[in-house]
Amino acid sequence: MLALFIAIGLGYALGQLPVLGVTFGAGAVLFSGLAIGAVAPRAAPPGLVGTLGLLMFLYGTGIQYGPQCVAGLKGPGLRWILLALLAVVAALFAAQAVGGLLGLPVAMSAGMFAGAGTSTSALQAAITAADGSPQPTIGYAVAYPVGVIGPILLMGFMLRLFRLEIPAPAPALRHAEVTLRPDMPSRTVAEIAADLPEGVMVLAMRHEHQNAPAEPGARLAGGDGLLILGPPEAVDQAVHRLGEEEEGRLGKDRAAYDMVRVIVSRPAFRGRTLATMPMPPFPIRVAQVRRGDAVMLPGPELELEYGDVLVLLAESGRRPELAAHFGDSVKGNAELSFVSIGIGMAFGLLVGMVSIPLPGGGGFSLGVAGGPLVVALILGWRGSTFGIGWRMPVAANMVLRNFGLSIFLGQVAIASGRPFVETVAAQGPAVLAGAALVLATIVLTVLLIGHFILRIRVDDLFGVCAGATGNPAILAGANRLLGSDRADVGYAIVFPTMTIAKIVAVQFLLG
Repeated sequence: MLALFIAIGLGYALGQLPVLGVTFGAGAVLFSGLAIGAVAPRAAPPGLVGTLGLLMFLYGTGIQYGPQCVAGLKGPGLRWILLALLAVVAALFAAQAVGGLLGLPVAMSAGMFAGAGTSTSALQAAITAADGSPQPTIGYAVAYPVGVIGPILLMGFMLRLFRLEIPAPAPALRHAEVTLRPDMPSRTVAEIAADLPEGVMVLAMRHEHQNAPAEPGARLAGGDGLLILGPPEAVDQAVHRLGEEEEGRLGKDRAAYDMVRVIVSRPAFRGRTLATMPMPPFPIRVAQVRRGDAVMLPGPELELEYGDVLVLLAESGRRPELAAHFGDSVKGNAELSFVSIGIGMAFGLLVGMVSIPLPGGGGFSLGVAGGPLVVALILGWRGSTFGIGWRMPVAANMVLRNFGLSIFLGQVAIASGRPFVETVAAQGPAVLAGAALVLATIVLTVLLIGHFILRIRVDDLFGVCAGATGNPAILAGANRLLGSDRADVGYAIVFPTMTIAKIVAVQFLLG
């Protein structure tokens, strides 16, 4: 345990240091663990410890990305998944061919494939299929740095070589305080809202020098004020139609009506939509819902999750009552339902044990890596079933995933430290060159086919590339190149399915 936590602490410290502009984060635990294992091979924790860490990582990943992954099966997402799958299959054949040319053990070729694709779950599947051999971990450790740095360099090179045009990032939501035109006839809030551009909401109004909720039946006339919210371009159009924007028209007067932020931390609200959520016994209006770093429009079908931050408009002085109603505890950002985690992980392990037959004999299973991931994707998409809420707050999910990943990488690295040193001394440059070829196969297949044949816009294409290769550092690098976070969409759709594809792929390779 001492060796494991030294590897985690030292690895995370090293992971903050940039290498060619890229930081490895939790992935650097792999290198610190290998160093410890090289000098103290008997310090390796039992394999069950690493398996538990991987289970935590994959279950959190599935819960987090389940809704996006299922939504991605509609529209362009299916094309993205098929493109990434083609790249992964091509990389598998490349790993097999390169391993054969270099005379590498098949298990090391499988690890090289997993490392070039930065897939810890594929590494676990390779270790299991290789009966616990250290060869997959050795191939993985040599290939992993190439798998993280290579995609970012290739994406940047493609941007410069082909002078790709980066679409402007999607604008964030914006508020506007509007004074209605003096000649506007008396109209209800509902009538005014019906004439606004799509996506613009009326949050509050100012009538007879007093702020009030924007009740649909309330009547307004020229000179009155409105607080509206929506996409910037649509809000600009709405202001042009209604009158003149006057900043502070409503915001400077908090005497009767105010804005309050509360955290949803009552278990009874988890999984409830805004339309079905119990409301306090006085008028309020939900202006925004913030989940992690994402800001969402409060549509009636939006499901609330533990830790969501609600921006509410309500009568002044109601904050204590609103806090009591919704919970408003910062613990909501870290609360986990261990009932749902226990049941979900157990079901995932059972699914992973099922052997799936293949034509011509033989078969494969999703294993301890793929089973929990598939089940978590489904549960994350469903949200809640039979009164059990499967999702978890973003902050708690990140802690679960990163800690689990660190435990897994530390355990397998310490166990493989001594064989790693011996192999690198003899075959390191050859494995490194092979990993570069496998990585280039994945990245160039996605970038070239996606750009020249499928005509995918570059910000979506970089997200698909990051999802096909896997490591979050690659996604961060893609966002830096693009100057926006648009690549997150492609990553969220592609990453879970490609994780499953890599798990199955290494079993084919070793079979």
